[in-house]
Amino acid sequence: MSDLSLPAPPRRSLSLHDTKVRGVFYQLLLACGLLALAVGIGMQTASNMRVRGIPLSFAFWNDAAGFDINQALIPYDALSTYGQAFWVGVANTLYVSALAILFATLLGFFIGVARLSPNWIVSKVATAYVELVRNVPLLLQLLFWYNAVLKPLPAPKASIAIPGGVYLNNRGLIIPEIQLHAGAGLVGLAFVAAVSCCIAFWSRAKIIQRRTGKQLPVFRVSLATLIGFPLIVFLAAGEPVSFVAPELRGFNFQGGHQLYPEFVALLIGLSVYTASYIAEIVRSGIQAVPKGQTEAAYALGLAPGKTLRLVVIPQALRIIIPPLTSQYLNLTKNSSLAVFIGYPDLVQIFAGTVLNQTGAAVQVMAITLSVYLMISIATSLAMNACNRHFAIVER
Repeated sequence: MSDLSLPAPPRRSLSLHDTKVRGVFYQLLLACGLLALAVGIGMQTASNMRVRGIPLSFAFWNDAAGFDINQALIPYDALSTYGQAFWVGVANTLYVSALAILFATLLGFFIGVARLSPNWIVSKVATAYVELVRNVPLLLQLLFWYNAVLKPLPAPKASIAIPGGVYLNNRGLIIPEIQLHAGAGLVGLAFVAAVSCCIAFWSRAKIIQRRTGKQLPVFRVSLATLIGFPLIVFLAAGEPVSFVAPELRGFNFQGGHQLYPEFVALLIGLSVYTASYIAEIVRSGIQAVPKGQTEAAYALGLAPGKTLRLVVIPQALRIIIPPLTSQYLNLTKNSSLAVFIGYPDLVQIFAGTVLNQTGAAVQVMAITLSVYLMISIATSLAMNACNRHFAIVER
């Protein structure tokens, strides 16, 4: 019996008549065209900058800035470099953005749930808030909070006293300053240990609930641990953390920590404005959960509050988180409007003052754009990880 062999498959020739080859060729051609365009723009830009005497290097980075910044989270003075001024702007931008994201999320969730309240007054007030705030430009709201609310406040001598050693006037909000003494690190370690214990207890409680259906008092235990353990260490270490209350001396307050009107106006404006969009995201996410889930929870004897917290919201988060990412990105980019009310963020310090003094427009703007790009990418990665955590796992 003779062996039968299959004929060898025909070899495919690299021809533009082949669809795949043609597609790769066109993509390479487009990539080369874009690269040539970018190189041409870069060369023309460099030539124009040389003709006009505009610096091409980053040598200005280590030059003395020569200007002061009244709100700096890191050490800075007029003798610091432009590079140090850049980091001050980055820190201020991240600081106000992080706080605004926190407050906007809390306020947005509250308003979103309130919109679905069976109480007619609560529902209509929440609806009015959303419709009013969403339809007024953010810049106008920032100017309103700064010029119409904070600027007309009384002078320091007639400050509005708030219980707890807090004072409010036209120079900002003055709060007690925290001073750390020897042993304060132990209190910090105790707080970290308390948080770790709470996470471990929460994980164990979830396992027990899945196995037996029994619910452990996670909230009460966590609250007692977070307060009790650091408090015991605080007392045992001799109270290494103290508060210095501000005192009025002359025409201004001495001591304490001052939150300037520009910062407060920007924080309130970003939080209130973004919260109106988050509220609609939360409302739509809750309404997207099938009503059968709520009815089943009621049939099991769960109260409306527990039904919302344990059944509805955990399922709604799968719908809420993706659009929530966009709002966080928008809030961070909207913080650049701080320049209109004088808050020293990255745009005002680096893309404003530093650019004007050095003339290095291309370098400064390239760095500024890169910073916002990296912040947006980091935010997206963090929210995508959070979204994967709440996503439905298929079996």
